[in-house]
This record gives sequence, structure tokens and C-alpha cells, in this order.
Amino acid sequence: MASYLKMPKLSDTMSEGTLVKWLKKPGDSVAVDEDIAEVETDKATMTMPSFEEGILHTIYVKEGETVALGAALALILSDGEEAPADADKAPGSEAKASAPAPDAPAAKTEASAASTAPATAPAPVASAPAVTSGRLKASPLARKIAKEKGVDLARLNGSGPGGRIVKKDVENAPVGGGGGSLGLLPPAMAKPDRSVPLTGMRRVIAARLLESKTTIPHFYLNIEIDTEALMNLREQVNAASTANGGPKYTVNDFIMRATVLATGSVPEVNGSFQGDSILYHGETHLSVAVAIEDGLVTPVIRSAQSKSIKDLAAELKDLAVRARDKKLTPNEMTGGTITISNLGAFGIGNFDAIINPPQAAILSIGTITKQPVVNAQNQIVPGQRMWIGMSCDHRVIDGAVGAKFLSELKRFLETPVLLVS
Repeated sequence: MASYLKMPKLSDTMSEGTLVKWLKKPGDSVAVDEDIAEVETDKATMTMPSFEEGILHTIYVKEGETVALGAALALILSDGEEAPADADKAPGSEAKASAPAPDAPAAKTEASAASTAPATAPAPVASAPAVTSGRLKASPLARKIAKEKGVDLARLNGSGPGGRIVKKDVENAPVGGGGGSLGLLPPAMAKPDRSVPLTGMRRVIAARLLESKTTIPHFYLNIEIDTEALMNLREQVNAASTANGGPKYTVNDFIMRATVLATGSVPEVNGSFQGDSILYHGETHLSVAVAIEDGLVTPVIRSAQSKSIKDLAAELKDLAVRARDKKLTPNEMTGGTITISNLGAFGIGNFDAIINPPQAAILSIGTITKQPVVNAQNQIVPGQRMWIGMSCDHRVIDGAVGAKFLSELKRFLETPVLLVS
């Protein structure tokens, strides 16, 4: 019997989807739960399974088109079944949306006007050398050497008195070029401006971040962590693990476990503002920010309070791989109660993240740095430190509660044996 494959609801806030890529073509057989297309939702691009079995007969939505929930995407027939007379026309096709239009006002903006500029633009003007009465200020010896080396004095910046070009400026310049007394490279060719339409995910990220910053009263706390003991323990754990054919553990794996334990100690941070009430969650569902090609997703490790470092590390690795392969399910991207965002791998020392509603807290993890510290004996010794920030929804979390949570997090990270006991 003929059946229509329709745009499903792949996330809790999805109202439309963009058909990114068809994984099947007309004439191919399709099984139930077999991946048939890639669809971009408001949260991520993911594969969509077929909910029907048969032969893919007609495709109604082209790659790149956006349609509303429930819109017909394709017609699937049973093996040997005759196609209906109107098989070339999708039911309710008038509801199908065209490719997404940019979220911009009708009037041409400065940005859009810039995008219509010629493909090439004049190169930026180099810093002008010092001149007097229309002449370059250069010593006779500098002029002589420039002529011998083929150096353009007009492209040099002088280091002599009043910007005068002297011998060393010419000797340090590249042959035939200029660029100042340090022999800098010639200016790079300018690149044209380009306008990139927002994907569905970027539009939703923009809308949700704007909503978060304008409707949630953020406040920020930061705490410095002594990571000497943590790094020593991690080295021992990794040595033992790899010796037995096991995985290596990252600093983030230990931070996840510490976050879960600290949340158990201070459950007031594990809440959501409900308008006329605060919902305190009985379990910790840990969201962890993962960068993908299209943006950022926060897959969720459910019931994280009952999982060891080994369990947390393995689950996050699996979620991250499938996030980048667009294999996450809607259930794996929703329902988090607290988020970790770690930019330490990029060398970021500290930062303040934006809360991921309806959660009330997000942690921002910085890099570990070696620096001189003062020990208990008032001696200056080498040490390792890391900054952790916490962004809080003040409707749910008071300053003292947030400070207590960070103190607990610090206790677990600076006494890391508690994380593996």
C-alpha cells in the first residue's frame, strides 16, 4: 500500500526541517529504521530513518529545501505496487516551504550591499614612509644600496630620526620589496566580502542565545583550582589503564565526575526556573558541549550521578563521535540539567559561558597552566593552575549557593582520589 514519508519531529523544539541530503534514490528498496535522509533540525543535522518499508518511488523535497513538520517528503510503494495517478504531486504540497530566506529586513542593509561589491578590491595601502616636500627621507647610502638591491624605498618605513630610511632598513628589506626595517612581507591581497546564509541550526543558536542573555539574569563566579594532584593522579591512572589495554583519560573526564559529585553535594544548582516554581531535578543529566562542523551541540549523559569516570569517558566519546557523524537521536540532545563547556584544549585561560535554558548553570573550563605559586611554607614553587567559571541563573541560584557548589567542585578536583573511590 502506498505510504508517504513525512517530516518527523526530531527535536522537542523543532517546527520545520531542512532536507540536507537523500541517502536513497528513486527505485531503491527501503527497510523500516534504515537511514533514508539527512535532516537539519533546530539542534543538529542528523540522519532520519524510514518509518515505512518498500520501494522509494517519488521524492518531493529537494536537497536544501525546508519544509514544515508533517510535510510529505517522498512516496514509498510496496514491492510490485502500482503508483497512484497523482504520485508526482505531494499531498498538501501548498504547505511546503521553499529554501529558507535570510532572516534580514527587506531593505538592503550595509552588509548585503557589501556583498554585491566587485569580486576584487584594492589592496590595503601600506604605511606611508616619511616624506619631506614630496621627497622620501633616505640617506644617500640607503639610496645607493636600495638601487643595487632593487629595493623600492617607497615601501619602507624608516627607523632613523624623523622616520628617515637608513642603511639597515634597506639591508633588512626583501629584494625588490619593502615592508619596513624588519623586512616584513608585502601586504596580502584583500579578499572580497562574502555573505553566508544562516543554516537552520545557526538561526536557532542565535535565537536561543539571545533569549538566554535577555531573559535570564546571569551572574558569574570564578574559582582557581590547584591541579597538581589531579595531573599526577591522571598520569598514574593512564599508565595503569594503557598497560592493560585500556583507554587514556582526559582532564575533562575527571571534571565531569567532579561536577556530578558536586551537584550531588549542592543539589540546588540542579534546577530549572518554571515561571511560578523551581523544578529541582532528582538526577543529574550532564550536558557536554561538543563542537561540530555546523556549530555546537550539547549531547546529554543521562543519570550521570550513577556513572564512574570510566563510564562517563566512554559515553562522552561515543556521543561526540556520533554528533560529528550526525547520528545522535533527539533523546540524546535534550533533557540536560547542567552543562560543561571546555575550551582549555584551545588554550583559553578563562571565559564566561551563556546558560543553556531551561538549565540554571553552565561551567566554563579553562586550560591548565604552569606558573609560580606560593606553597604552605610561603615559598615560591612551580605549580599548575586552572580557572573554572560558573554562569548562574539568579532566579534559581543565589550567590552563596553557587559559591558553595564551586567550593565543592574545587574540593573534589584538588583531592582527586575522591573521584575514583
